[in-house]
Amino acid sequence: MRKPIEEILDERILLLDGGFGTMVQGYGLDEAAYRGERFRDWERQLRGCNDLLALTCPDVVREIHEKYLAAGADIIETDSFNANAVSLADYGLEGCAYEIARAAAGVARAAADAFTARNPLKPRFVAGSIGPTNRTLSMSADVNDPAARDITFAEMCAAYREQVRGLLDGSADLLLIETVFDTLNAKAALAAVDDECRTRGIRTPVMISGTLSDASGRTLSGQTVEAFYASVAHARPLSVGLNCAYGAKQLLPYLERLAAVAETRISTHPNAGLPNIMGGYDETPAMFAADCAEYMRRGLVDIIGGCCGTTPEHIFELAKIAGDYAPRRLPAPRHITVLSGLEPLRIVPEANFVNIGERTNVAGSAKFARLIREGDYDEALTVARAQVDAGAQLVDVCMDDGLINGPQAMRHFLNLMASEPEIARVPVMIDSSKWEVLEAGLQVVQGKSVVNSISLKEGEGTFLERAATIRRYGAAAVVMLFDERGQADTYARKIEVAERAYRLLTEAGFPPEEIVFDPNVLAVATGIEAHDRYALDFIEATRWIKEHLPHAKVSGGVSNLSFAFRGNNVVREAMHSVFLYHAIAAGMDMGIVNPQLLQVYSDIEPALLERVEDVVLCRRADAAERLIDYAQHLRTDTAAEGAAHEEAWRTRPLPERIEYALLRGVTDHIETDTLEAYRE
Repeated sequence: MRKPIEEILDERILLLDGGFGTMVQGYGLDEAAYRGERFRDWERQLRGCNDLLALTCPDVVREIHEKYLAAGADIIETDSFNANAVSLADYGLEGCAYEIARAAAGVARAAADAFTARNPLKPRFVAGSIGPTNRTLSMSADVNDPAARDITFAEMCAAYREQVRGLLDGSADLLLIETVFDTLNAKAALAAVDDECRTRGIRTPVMISGTLSDASGRTLSGQTVEAFYASVAHARPLSVGLNCAYGAKQLLPYLERLAAVAETRISTHPNAGLPNIMGGYDETPAMFAADCAEYMRRGLVDIIGGCCGTTPEHIFELAKIAGDYAPRRLPAPRHITVLSGLEPLRIVPEANFVNIGERTNVAGSAKFARLIREGDYDEALTVARAQVDAGAQLVDVCMDDGLINGPQAMRHFLNLMASEPEIARVPVMIDSSKWEVLEAGLQVVQGKSVVNSISLKEGEGTFLERAATIRRYGAAAVVMLFDERGQADTYARKIEVAERAYRLLTEAGFPPEEIVFDPNVLAVATGIEAHDRYALDFIEATRWIKEHLPHAKVSGGVSNLSFAFRGNNVVREAMHSVFLYHAIAAGMDMGIVNPQLLQVYSDIEPALLERVEDVVLCRRADAAERLIDYAQHLRTDTAAEGAAHEEAWRTRPLPERIEYALLRGVTDHIETDTLEAYRE
């Protein structure tokens, strides 16, 4: 019985084969060859549909596999890159997708088994090739409608599942989701693999390989290498890697960046250099191998092969040197919480508190709710942009309103956000009390988002089922501290529910670093004695969670705290700042706030600070009355005063201006002040 591929990868670097299209071109097949007898009278041209060759020219396909196996390849890719209904529709062959995928896997299987039989100590593996299709889920093909999409997540997933079914029925050992230019497409493929494997009761190793679009080092849909990895890591793939687009030399810095964050094995199959003016590739096998040797020397890869322009000769040169190097050593799990939009967001202690912009929530912003109801999405988008400009590192989007079609509005707005790079660079918090709205959002976000929220309110079965679905889409989860008995409003209840939810989730395989507890921020200073400890209980529960539930995070909707002082922004901002000051010290990682309306703790007027801390920390029985009395005599800032204050700080000495800007994240004058500091 042969060793599993995982064990072999612990021992040595494995070789993937090279370019398939390059080899096909060398055979000079004409239209008749592509058609064969079966498709002789097909109404569309078929030359160029290489996947069809698995049916019409299987001997050619097998011969190509055998040449790569003879060159030393350990893994051969099936001739199924476009064997899905979406891509094959261009040829009118969508009805043949399953048959083509199965045939492609069968041809590769026969070739691999024949070589393994000759040398059982060097087993050969078949990777079912799954390409990106010719559609995109994250971008619009209509320049006049950035929210439009040619295909839905469900349709893409269905097409991929048919392809996966064919590849597995054809006896592929593993699946290779490759040349990923849109991570949401890859997430649909991963969901399809998961669905099919669950149905069969198996777990098939999966390789995922992205492609970079230009010298910026991003995918076509805009993600950095790090954000791409964060978005697909939930699938626990055999490997994550990069292929196509670049030659080996140009790919090196991006492979290094991937290796720095990946907790999986790394694969790569670059092109034979950059294409020349004729679209060909000039890098010789020796040149290609020399560039790839640098990957191996630096300990960056576990699986290596070639893409466009590479041939069996290129793989043969790799085979000569691969045995001289050890595979990349897998890092120990770091349990770091990483979310992503177009760029990654690492939630670690040194990153300090993470602001979640709250104004794109119809329940929390009358302006935003009005814009969504009126269908003025362009203006609504400016609200999201303002939150990011003001320092929000995540954007909370909620469409829970009786006059709004929640799933439709969520999809439309998130699609629009994806078209704005300055907004799309940050991750999204998909916020709703309705499961269908949450799932609608999950199906249109290519990055690693966070769902707000799930709870034990409907029992353990529903809780775990929804957590598994969130995981399937590659998101983290906010867990509200509710259970069958209702909201956890005291310290004792909060830690009881948190401990139970944590145990259930981690035992089910949900990563602890992707559990975000919301211990319920509730209103204080309401005049009801039972509410007096709400803020303090949140802070103490946060401290307990951080001490007893390893790697879990804590969040909360901060504005709930000050509902008793609606209309008095000075008091509300002070309450939020004081609460965050103490909650962050206790371990609170993130919170839903309006970053445009936060005071700096040290700038709060002393008399107000004392009274607010009395309330938040429950330091005296009459704390609420004293704050209410003080608030009645406090005149709120006017817009004119705000403008005057803005002017005033610009008249201060340079060191004070720089300190002010750093504390508040003000970048408007950064060039002027930096130049002045340089001169001085």
